[in-house]
Amino acid sequence: MVEVESTLDLETALASASAASRPDVIIWDLGWEGDPDVEAIRVLAEAGIAIVALAADSSHAVEARQAGAVGALPRSVSQEALYAAVLAAAAGLGVRDPSFEPDVSPPRPERLEGGESLTPREAEVLQLLAEGLPNKTIALRLGIRETTVKFHVNSILAKLGAQSRTEAVTRAARLGLILL
Repeated sequence: MVEVESTLDLETALASASAASRPDVIIWDLGWEGDPDVEAIRVLAEAGIAIVALAADSSHAVEARQAGAVGALPRSVSQEALYAAVLAAAAGLGVRDPSFEPDVSPPRPERLEGGESLTPREAEVLQLLAEGLPNKTIALRLGIRETTVKFHVNSILAKLGAQSRTEAVTRAARLGLILL
């Protein structure tokens, strides 16, 4: 079970962070106007708490991510999306909203650990793997043969050093190669 806390101020959040029933994730609302309180995010992130920031715009989201928030979502986020973001943050994954994507995405590594990079087609296949699609559906979506998809999946697994599709998607998400 994931422990979540939504708090009103830094003092309460820090008290929770040091309590025995420490939350796994804190949802931090940056507010609508003025400069967001990113120093609070920095302090909480340094305490080892995963922070999902709710931001009014992409510039506030960028500040929150730079301060250490693992996630940045618009304040208008749906309850379902916020729930999914909290679960992802608790699992150690970064969270971002596509509307903030141009400003918030982490830098993509040019090369993977083995020195190789994904081809554009492999990146497409990887994104569809992240959606949980089987090879046959990926082949139909991309207009290629199923055997070609299998070839790309094997290449992706090798380049990411993964043993399964799930492990490849997890590693790619942590590297910022795909959006979840």
